[in-house]
Amino acid sequence: MKYQMASDPTGKAAKMFGVYLEDAGLALRGAYLIAPDGRLVTTLVTFLNVGRNVDELLRMLKANIYLGKKADEGCPSKWTDEGDATLKPSKDMVGRVHEALRK
Repeated sequence: MKYQMASDPTGKAAKMFGVYLEDAGLALRGAYLIAPDGRLVTTLVTFLNVGRNVDELLRMLKANIYLGKKADEGCPSKWTDEGDATLKPSKDMVGRVHEALRK
């Protein structure tokens, strides 16, 4: 899988995303998934001493790609790849996601 990564040595992007800590001169740790059309689809921001999990970031990337083809579905937190259980979001599912996943 090819994807672009970027750094932000001037802090311009960190300020734009609202994660720059002016007093410290540092940015919170952030990872952003941006769709080819320029939409921000995933934001993962942690404090300075909390690492990011690349496996989770890749899971979210795969979920966003999958949902680009199946917009009426939802990928639950344990979803990892096509073929795993998905959800059909509705008002009736509120508070009952765990029940829907047992089916």
